[in-house]
Amino acid sequence: MTDQSNPLARPTQIGHLVLDVPVFQAALSGYSDGPMRLIAREAGAPYTLCEVMLDKFLVQVKKRQVTRRLLGISDAERPVGGQLMGAEPEAFTAGAVRLVEAGFDVIDINFGCPVKKVLGKCRGGFHLSQPDVALEIVRRTRDAVPEEIPVTVKMRRGIDDTPRSRDQFFKILDGAFEIGVAAITVHGRTVEQRYKGRANRQFLAEVKRHAGERVIFASGDLFSPRDCLDVLRETGVDGLAVARGAIGNPWIFAQLKAMSQGQPQPDPPSLHEQRDVIRRHFELAEEIHGERKGCQVMRKFGIKYAALHPQSIDVRNAFVAVRCRADWLAALDRWYAEDLPGQYPDPAIHKVGPNEE
Repeated sequence: MTDQSNPLARPTQIGHLVLDVPVFQAALSGYSDGPMRLIAREAGAPYTLCEVMLDKFLVQVKKRQVTRRLLGISDAERPVGGQLMGAEPEAFTAGAVRLVEAGFDVIDINFGCPVKKVLGKCRGGFHLSQPDVALEIVRRTRDAVPEEIPVTVKMRRGIDDTPRSRDQFFKILDGAFEIGVAAITVHGRTVEQRYKGRANRQFLAEVKRHAGERVIFASGDLFSPRDCLDVLRETGVDGLAVARGAIGNPWIFAQLKAMSQGQPQPDPPSLHEQRDVIRRHFELAEEIHGERKGCQVMRKFGIKYAALHPQSIDVRNAFVAVRCRADWLAALDRWYAEDLPGQYPDPAIHKVGPNEE
């Protein structure tokens, strides 16, 4: 494929950061911790985002294990972005400063979370209903962050499908770019939709036409390399933020990188390839969380990893049952002993998923 027919071959930028493949791992609440980010980077993701953090929590949290877990960054995973969420413009300033002090390479503002408990506290996607407050948050964050660190925004296409919501969306989009954000990621669903229905690709294409040379990333329904390629071609956006499609499937980044170089889509990873990555992921989780907590954290990843196994239901049940390191190793020894071909995960497993914001 030529560069003209293969949008994956076109690098993109977030400020001074150059992404050689225009696809990165989105922030995933409860998932995109250090181990997941590092696994994604090793698989070929040029950039990752941490799980969203609350501004007030960042200001109040003490320097202990939870700080290491949430704010710890290894040099091997750079560049990495810190995503910030909150209600009041004043608190965003202190939260952004804390993320800068922790060493994050990009500060991302969350105006997209559709979870009810978040909306009820006037955070996340709620800000799409109040453009003036949203833009004040952007302004204060940009002012608080050193000039060389890019600030980005994540938003959905509005609170709902009303004309007023649409106008508010574009007011925030244009205003944020005028203030100086480096890029904006747009999820193709409204806040009201949450995860129902399909992400609106026509709207994403309209946003990119409206934005012109300004950098727009798309998010939503990116579960396979084909999904990613189709969205890039249909919308013309500068890049993609892969969220739920990356949980338990870091190989999506390796597949996209190969396709960016003009190669055909690679086969799914074999069982031994899967085994080696799952084992490494467990070891990284154990290092950060300890054995007991690491097992708890890895069970939800194991459910997703199992989708690539030809006996996915049995493997899923085996991972759900693990309680300690010995259980994990036994499950890997049993179900990944023979190096059989893997399979692409069924997109249906993502119908109900975590907050990808």
